[in-house]
This record gives sequence, C-alpha cells and structure tokens, in this order.
Amino acid sequence: MTLNQLQYFYQAAKTQHFNHAAENLSISQPSLSRAISALENELGVMLFERVGRNVTLTKAGQIFLEHTEKILDDIAVAERKMEQIACSGGEISVAYVSPLSTRFIPQTVRSFSRIEENRDVTFHFFQGISSQNIQGLKNGRYDVIFGTRDISEMSVRFIPLMRQEMVVILPEGHELCARDRIEASCFEQYPILTYDHISGLGRHTENFYRRHNLRPSVICESPDENGIASLVEEGFGIALVADVDYIHRPGICIRHLAEGQEFYHTVYMGYLAGKYQIPAVSRFIKFVRDACAQEDSATKHEL
Repeated sequence: MTLNQLQYFYQAAKTQHFNHAAENLSISQPSLSRAISALENELGVMLFERVGRNVTLTKAGQIFLEHTEKILDDIAVAERKMEQIACSGGEISVAYVSPLSTRFIPQTVRSFSRIEENRDVTFHFFQGISSQNIQGLKNGRYDVIFGTRDISEMSVRFIPLMRQEMVVILPEGHELCARDRIEASCFEQYPILTYDHISGLGRHTENFYRRHNLRPSVICESPDENGIASLVEEGFGIALVADVDYIHRPGICIRHLAEGQEFYHTVYMGYLAGKYQIPAVSRFIKFVRDACAQEDSATKHEL
C-alpha cells in the first residue's frame, strides 16, 4: 500500500466518479482504475461498486475511508510541522546547572525569542549537574547544555561562555571576615563545605586544594551554591564557591582569594559535534556563541 494509492482512493471516494477523481489528481483514468484494483487486491476486499459511470463505496470502503482520512490528516499535520521546523519553529531541549537558572538562562532565551525568526520556537528546560547533563546530551535527551566541560568527552563540542571567579564565603562575624583576602592555607584551619565530588565544580575545587597541597576537613557536600551558602550562613564552616547570585545575601561574608592565588571557573555551552541540528537549534547555538563573544569583547575593551 502506498501513499499515492490512499490519495487516489480518497479522491475517488469523495467524487464517486473515477474520471473526475483522475482529473483532480492530474492522472489518466486507466491509471487510477489500476491503482484502485491493486489496492483492493492487496486488502482482499472490494472498496467500490460500479454504477454506470459513477462508483459508490462498499461497507468495507466506508470503513477504509475513515482510516484513510485520519492517515492523510496526520500526514498533512506532519508536513506543516516539518515546514514550521524548517523555517521559524521547532523545539529546543536545554539542560543547565542551577546557578544559571536565575539570570543567564532566562535572559538568554528571552533575547533569542524576541527575534522574529524565532517567534515559534519552544523550549524545554532541565536542571542537573554537568555530568548528568552531558550524559543526557549524548543520549539525545537534550540539544544544548550549559555548565562545566568534560575534556574526555570527545563527541561533545564545548564552547567557553563566561569566566566566574571562585570566592570564599564565610558566616557573618567569622574571624576571617576581618581580612580583605583569604590565603589558601586557611582552608586547612576550618571546617569546609563543598560541592558534590562527582560534579564539575566539585572536581574543580579539589584541583585547587591539590594545587596548594591542602587537605581540608570536608564536613558536607552539596549540589549547588544555594545549599552550600545556607550551611555556611548557619555557621557550619567556610567554602570556596563560584561567585554567583545565590551567595549574595544577608548572613554571608564574601572574600576574594589572596593575590597570586586567584581561581576561576569557566561556564561552557555544549552540543554534539557532527550531529544534524534542526535550524532552530543551530540558530540558538550561534546566537549564544555570538552574544557571549560580543560581551567578552566589550569587557576587554572596557579594561
């Protein structure tokens, strides 16, 4: 059974006349008759009864018409959807780490959606740690991810977007708040709160401690800065975290690392290299890359 046969049957059923149906389809009447006969032979039932020059549907033909109409309607919907995706529409699944949920993701998506070409694009948002997001990207669940890169993932192309300073957060009233900058050695003198060791930032902060030959007393791990800051605020210890919105709140004292010991974290956009992307996804990747490049250029110009 072919799509042409379904279309031929539909026209013949609606016009109840093979000649008229053939004219509507721009084919010859014998071609239409052969196609209908082949369809009837394949199905094993008669679809039409011939009444002079006209035709009428048999009971089997009436049932088959109901299903044919649904099939042709579904095909028409699919064609319109594909046309929309090829032009201004489409769906984009984005996964990101939690600190980006407050400003970066909402503002980036809003700016992208304001462009006329992207008016019909819809987004699906997911939040998780970078390792989980990378796995979701590789499995096809996500189109684009934002967070820490994994240099071992050769199938993922990571684009650096922004650099965040790593700072020390302390509970208000802590004795280290009297200092303008904090020496790395202080992390061996107080209880430490940190990121989950399986997360990108967890591994990143561990690298900092190893670089300075430190063995901090880690009393708790947390998935993000919000959880870490809440524990610091209650006096459980101090922490080395990315300078994000979550940590700027009452009860938290923020200090920079000592000169020469500054430490930074880079946020990346990731997508599968060499994989076909629908136009909307390709436009979004280019938009984010260009926007961050312009911002970086403007910052360097100001400096």
